Amino acid sequence: MPDLLIELFSEEIPARMQVRAAKDLKQRITDGLVEAGLTYAGAEAFATPRRLTLAIEGLTAESPTVREERRGPRVDAPEKAVQGFLRGAGLTLDQLEKRDTPKGEVYFALIEKPGRQAAEIVAEVLEAVVRNFPWPKSMRWGHGSLRWVRPLHSILCILTDEDGAQVVPLAIDGIAAGNSTEGHRFMSQGRFSVSSFEDYEAKLKRAHVMLSASERVEHIWHDATNMAFASGLELVEDRALLDEVAGLVEWPVVLMGEIDPEYLELPPEVLQTSMREHQKFFSVRDSKSGKIVRFVTVANRETADNGAIILAGNRKVLGARLADAQFFWHNDLRIAQAEIGNWTQALDNVTFHNKLGSQGTRIARIAALAREIAPVTGADPDAAEQAALLAKADLSSEMVGEFPELQGVMGRYYIAAAGYDAAVAQAAQEHYSPLGPSDTVPSAPVSVAVALADKIDTLTGFWAIDEKPTGSKDPFALRRAALGVIRLVLENDLVLDLNLILTTAFVAHGVLGPDPTNSADCKGVADRTNLLAFLHDRLKVHLREQGIRHDIIDACIAMPNSDDLTLLVKRAQALDAELKTEEGENLLQGFKRANNILSQAEEKDGVEYSFGADPKFAEDPSETALFAALEQAEPQIESALAQEDFPAAMATMAGLRGPIDAFFEAVQINTENQTLRRNRLNLLHQIRATCMKVADLTRIEG
Repeated sequence: MPDLLIELFSEEIPARMQVRAAKDLKQRITDGLVEAGLTYAGAEAFATPRRLTLAIEGLTAESPTVREERRGPRVDAPEKAVQGFLRGAGLTLDQLEKRDTPKGEVYFALIEKPGRQAAEIVAEVLEAVVRNFPWPKSMRWGHGSLRWVRPLHSILCILTDEDGAQVVPLAIDGIAAGNSTEGHRFMSQGRFSVSSFEDYEAKLKRAHVMLSASERVEHIWHDATNMAFASGLELVEDRALLDEVAGLVEWPVVLMGEIDPEYLELPPEVLQTSMREHQKFFSVRDSKSGKIVRFVTVANRETADNGAIILAGNRKVLGARLADAQFFWHNDLRIAQAEIGNWTQALDNVTFHNKLGSQGTRIARIAALAREIAPVTGADPDAAEQAALLAKADLSSEMVGEFPELQGVMGRYYIAAAGYDAAVAQAAQEHYSPLGPSDTVPSAPVSVAVALADKIDTLTGFWAIDEKPTGSKDPFALRRAALGVIRLVLENDLVLDLNLILTTAFVAHGVLGPDPTNSADCKGVADRTNLLAFLHDRLKVHLREQGIRHDIIDACIAMPNSDDLTLLVKRAQALDAELKTEEGENLLQGFKRANNILSQAEEKDGVEYSFGADPKFAEDPSETALFAALEQAEPQIESALAQEDFPAAMATMAGLRGPIDAFFEAVQINTENQTLRRNRLNLLHQIRATCMKVADLTRIEG
């Protein structure tokens, strides 16, 4: 079985496209080969700035011969039908077979397609893939019709077996496949031939090309962290930048440089962002002071002066960039210290959404809502309102205009510089969090109040204008906002009346008021119900990751006060834990048996058996014991629920398992004695009612 090596060598491929391109090359080539009848043992794709490479091991040498039987028309069918069948099968009439069938004598064709050599199939598949490659952007050059991300210079395509390497005959727009490639643009000379993937990778390394992106990443990280450590500093981790830089160089050479002292006054976030966005530099931090003091750049070549000229040039360009950032910083500080409220007022003229008004009106809504939420988080209402009014002020600053990703971060600096309390300044940065399932959740009371208000205003606003998520579409990130509300509540153990808060927010959006006959009020009530259901659905997804089944959550959502998410989750966790025990599982089966018998009897008799069972009609000792067990359990469950001690309530409920099992084993419910039957059905109702105080067990599956 031969091995296949393909390399598409071109001008520089943008770093952001390389990973996807390598995956596409692998998938499209292997899919095409398999569809044509070839199999393989393994495949791996690689990308550098100048090449896409695919190595396939254990490719079959040829596709198998395929034999197909095809049924044709009847022997007495019109001549045109017979001729059409012959053309489709590629046969002559004398090559057909006649067979008797229930529908008469019918022509059959036996078509044999001989296998093809791997080289022929590879050439066909590779050309189709190259001509139809899904680059996000591509270009044409010269006089050819081929489109590629950048001009394509050469194609390496060889099949290697025990007899050696064979070039696959192939030419695309005048570019003939061969067995040679080039090394590093500056650190190697001329083309060189290769005979296998191992030979190719080794010769590339000697020609100063690291083929593997993961190897380049590891090399950059290793050298950069060691350089920083040797200077008593630490490299600021930035995985996205690391992956990007690894896609910019074929032979990474790590260099560390100094930042001009005059720029060290800038906040570390500004230095890091400016260097990352403009120069693709890593930041080096003094762990004692927390300041960014140096930068790391990655060159694409080794130099005789060990990168001195490169560093000097980079430092000069960096100085120009940081001078701009310094100007923004000083100008913003001057404005913030004079009157930061002017920035918030300026947002009255910035549209948030054409149906939801300006950023200024949104800020006013968030501030009012934060004041309402503040007592729940333990924040001072005045501080929460003030923090909300200032939290988005930095959107008007020049620094955030240049670096939008610094919104909130700069707000913290500017609000503190304006003389406001540290908690108010902190809320500016933290109220955007959490931004995702792995992001940190703020815990400072003022920050939590503003963060909740911000996300709830977003949710109620888009619900009010009917811009809800549909399927996979969620252009306003409402699922993320809902998860943010859930995590803020749960991780801060808040007792939040969501119905009340959602009502307040919908009122602020003008879709909920005191008149139930008003269409807007009716819509607001429906929106509130729908949004709470949406939050419950997101909660199910969140808890499913913790191993709690959706039906358990449904059983708890059906209980009163399900808008209190903390209470709801505690109930669900306790129920989940109890149902994982033998007592809990057996009790569930006993409950379902009682509920099924009772429901069938009520449907058949057309009455509700809920008038209270009487112990004096108990005939069997198990019946008497069940009465006593229920009488003892009911107040204990009520007391535990009142104290929100759900584990105790669940344990008491599970303790009914024995008496219920014994009752069903000893007693016939639907006895001919109607007095006993009614009493026992009423007793089943008591079992159901007692268990349903803890959770709606009818919703539990199984």
